[in-house]
Amino acid sequence: MREKIHPVLHTVIAHCQCGSEFETRSTKKEMRVEVCSACHNFYTGKQRDMTITGRVEKFNKKYAKKEVVAETAVEAVVEAAPAVEVQ
Repeated sequence: MREKIHPVLHTVIAHCQCGSEFETRSTKKEMRVEVCSACHNFYTGKQRDMTITGRVEKFNKKYAKKEVVAETAVEAVVEAAPAVEVQ
């Protein structure tokens, strides 16, 4: 290997926005991160789990009220219309 072409690695303490700190190695002397394993949803177990059936139920719930309103409006129009005799 050629000498003096590789960056120098430093042992640094990475600071997360949540307040957690951990030790790692980097070419920088100071490291700040937005998300770490202490606050990331995947590692904490607080991730949102939405299955396919949950999505379908959410869709049906969202649009079910509009169908009910439409049905009552049609019934109101039918009741208000005069009766027509067919010969």
